[in-house]
Amino acid sequence: MSQVTLDIVRGLAQAAANAYDGALDASGEPLEIGLKREKGHPVLDSRVMDGFKVRVDGNRLVVAYQSEIKLRDVYATKSYENDINKVFGDIVKYLKKEYKRITGKSVSLSEVEEPDILVQKTSNVRVFVNATKVYKIGGFEDVEDRLKPTEDRLDSKFREFLTAGGLGNKAENKNQRAPQK
Repeated sequence: MSQVTLDIVRGLAQAAANAYDGALDASGEPLEIGLKREKGHPVLDSRVMDGFKVRVDGNRLVVAYQSEIKLRDVYATKSYENDINKVFGDIVKYLKKEYKRITGKSVSLSEVEEPDILVQKTSNVRVFVNATKVYKIGGFEDVEDRLKPTEDRLDSKFREFLTAGGLGNKAENKNQRAPQK
């Protein structure tokens, strides 16, 4: 792994670590990422539990979002997927901004696929939402895509052994003894 790749991973990890619940920005105000937990008074209002985490998988950044919401909020909008996509957009915007503040450089995160959303009922009122979305990280020099098909790197002698049928093809085995009667 090159130093550039390591710096990108460390910067993204630190940007995500700075997003804990209760974090303050440089001016002492509560940090605003775009999550539901930021709305309302922290003591007087019933707060929504939500958060995110990130992991690096090859040359991709996997952002996982989890939340506990009311069932009526899932059915209140025409498309709950659009709400989740907006949350992912806010998270990525925050990660890019915080990465730039930490390292002084910018990072490119491009969307690879649609989010994978799982809504699980915990009671007749509340549900858990677990969603993941994958982004391609720009600037990775020597990191290969883990999901890319592998190339054939078999030794020529072993390839001949496999095409001849291995040990199971007794008709073509030249060193085989004839059965004794």
